[in-house]
Amino acid sequence: MVTREAWLTIFFNKYMAGLGNALLALFHQTAADPKEPWADFIVMQLLVAALIILLLVALRSKLSVDKPGTLQHIFEMIREFIRETAHDQIGHDGHHHVGIFVTLFIFILCANLIGIIPGFVSPTQCYYVTAGCALLSFLYYNIVGLKKNGLWKYTKHFFGPIPVMAPLMLPIEIISHLARPLSLTIRLFANMYAGEKVMLAFLSLTYLVIPSVFMGLHVFVALLQAYIFVLMTMIYVAGAVAEEH
Repeated sequence: MVTREAWLTIFFNKYMAGLGNALLALFHQTAADPKEPWADFIVMQLLVAALIILLLVALRSKLSVDKPGTLQHIFEMIREFIRETAHDQIGHDGHHHVGIFVTLFIFILCANLIGIIPGFVSPTQCYYVTAGCALLSFLYYNIVGLKKNGLWKYTKHFFGPIPVMAPLMLPIEIISHLARPLSLTIRLFANMYAGEKVMLAFLSLTYLVIPSVFMGLHVFVALLQAYIFVLMTMIYVAGAVAEEH
């Protein structure tokens, strides 16, 4: 687990410990220390969600066909890039899933990048957060696969192309599918955790040129990992909605 460092987490624990304990009680959970129920990854996720909502509100208020602003251009570029990638991976049905792909990309990217701000921590360097994103991806591609092909047609590919191979293929396919959320979880968590620690290590040594280089590398890794996560989700969706497996 990540050591709590964010000042905002300290603020939440000081002034909203009762709320944190009440929320945990709703899920039949208790904090190890009732005086500090808030963890970095929870507070940072709430902050990321709030920032995204504020960004979207600001974007909506300035939407323009004739004179689009910088923020609108950025979001349009992201959506168009995701839409084209989804079309390449999934085909003509790709546009139906652009919403979930864009949402995942923006959330993961913002969660990855917020750790660059002094006093904040990237929630994606905690495996709870990356596991939640991976579980969403896992549930989504299975649900759309069942919706598109029906229960029998969707599960048929688990048995392989030849009936005699079914006893061998079924456990292999099940293990393969269950390994997908684990792979997504570990890949994102490990890269962001390592990147954050390297950046902090160099920041502790010097505050000049070298940290800037590693901060730039951290931004690149944040972008790359958000893209890889969404790309893998697209590939899983493509396999789930395919007419033939």
